[in-house]
Amino acid sequence: MNPTSSKIIIFGTGPLGLSVMDALLEKGYPAITLINRSGIAPQNGGAPETLPRGVTVSSGDATNPEQVATLVKGADVVFHCAQPGYTQWPTHFPPITNGILQGVIKAGVPKLVFGDNLYMYGPTNGKPVHEGLPYAAEGHKGRTRAAMANLLLDAHRAGKVKVTIGRASDFYGPRVSGSAVGDRVFPAILQGKAASTMGNVDLPHTYTYIKDFGRALVTLSENDAAFGKAWHIPSAETLTTRQFLNLAFEVAGQKPKISSMGKMMLQMGGLFVPEAKEMIEMWYEFNEPYIVDHSAFAKAFGAKPTPHREAIKETLAWYKTLK
Repeated sequence: MNPTSSKIIIFGTGPLGLSVMDALLEKGYPAITLINRSGIAPQNGGAPETLPRGVTVSSGDATNPEQVATLVKGADVVFHCAQPGYTQWPTHFPPITNGILQGVIKAGVPKLVFGDNLYMYGPTNGKPVHEGLPYAAEGHKGRTRAAMANLLLDAHRAGKVKVTIGRASDFYGPRVSGSAVGDRVFPAILQGKAASTMGNVDLPHTYTYIKDFGRALVTLSENDAAFGKAWHIPSAETLTTRQFLNLAFEVAGQKPKISSMGKMMLQMGGLFVPEAKEMIEMWYEFNEPYIVDHSAFAKAFGAKPTPHREAIKETLAWYKTLK
């Protein structure tokens, strides 16, 4: 793509969509349109976004292929970074993905890039998670992710649109709140309180910096060799969760304090908090080593993920801006 003349559309104005926007701006892409339901600049973590020059926001219903086709007409690439609430995935996520896909095809947009996660693989018994694994998830969120990936890649194989998928592990960073290392961790660290997590904190767990996720999706969009496949996004070295949190406390100048929720406590919380109930399906991520292999991406496109210390410093700085 030519940065000076390319027209870019991003569905979704959450942390990932805005990180893609940041990455595009870093590379000199001037014409970017964000699409969400409201058509107004987003707020993340209570902090309103001041959108850079050249970035506009439009309203649209991603489940409506006709609306999508109108919104994306003339685009060079569409990034699908939209998603419904965590408790709504099985019912709401597939219509969003299908609506974007069919609208992109109808409008004749040549490229579609999807920001995905790793739920479709299911448990791996502590073995590294790589792209060659089967889609073995038994839970409804994992099956939903698998079905959407198959839908998108089937469209690519059918020659309807070029599709590539970037998959990241649990992510953290500026604008990220609802995450295993989000608003239950960094605000507490800044206040010298206990960071709250779950499972065995002494097992290795790959965490992805949200800015690296955005940059990697842009890299995929720029390389023809990326299309027709799913790729694991480069992440900094895999640490244990305790090591990651201790590093965050160190960067913040605070004494480490960590509290970890067991499965029984999570199940009890799920009786009252729908999001906690949904996390039970993903318990295996925090009860066995969870190591993500991004060697295929590194071999094909190179990999320079942000070191955790630097990424944590930027994350803490963002959280300090919140009221």
